[in-house]
Amino acid sequence: MRTTQHQRHGWRRRATALVAATGLAASLLVTLANPAQAASTLGASAAEKGRYFGTALAAGRLSDSTYASIAAREFNMITAENEMKWDATEPSQNSFNFSRGDQIYNFARSNGAQVRGHALLWHAQMPGWAQNLSGSALRNAAINHVTRVATYYRGKIHSWDVVNEAFADDGRGSRRDSSLQRTGNDWIEAAFRAA
Repeated sequence: MRTTQHQRHGWRRRATALVAATGLAASLLVTLANPAQAASTLGASAAEKGRYFGTALAAGRLSDSTYASIAAREFNMITAENEMKWDATEPSQNSFNFSRGDQIYNFARSNGAQVRGHALLWHAQMPGWAQNLSGSALRNAAINHVTRVATYYRGKIHSWDVVNEAFADDGRGSRRDSSLQRTGNDWIEAAFRAA
């Protein structure tokens, strides 16, 4: 029986696919057969590549043992969900409260994780007292807030989200509707300098 060139190429493709699949299966078996060489957690796997694997945590959920144990085991970077935002850290002007942010920080550090600060300024979750300010009064309050919070956590926080969502969701530039934008076009730069 004579085979055509098309049949020979089909056979070669199937043979190549079989060899590739066999090689993949063999490498998976080697990996699975020797789990001591594999990273034990998602955070450890990221660390092997010089990266971090993080999550946002809510202080109010840390008493949930399942939530806390997964967070402690799997992540090497922790971000406060809301506890370090302006409304949480400065509920009334010049009256700072870091207790909830400290809960997140202490949980992370006691479990060997770094902490990412989130967020010093954001157009949302501004405290009520700041929402009633405008112009230079709001700008001064925002810069004071950034300076005080960044100073409190100096040397403790791995990195900060200094300004969160400064640009409009439609991609057409800065949020012109934000009261922070109305304090001057350089408010983002001023926040970074303060931080």
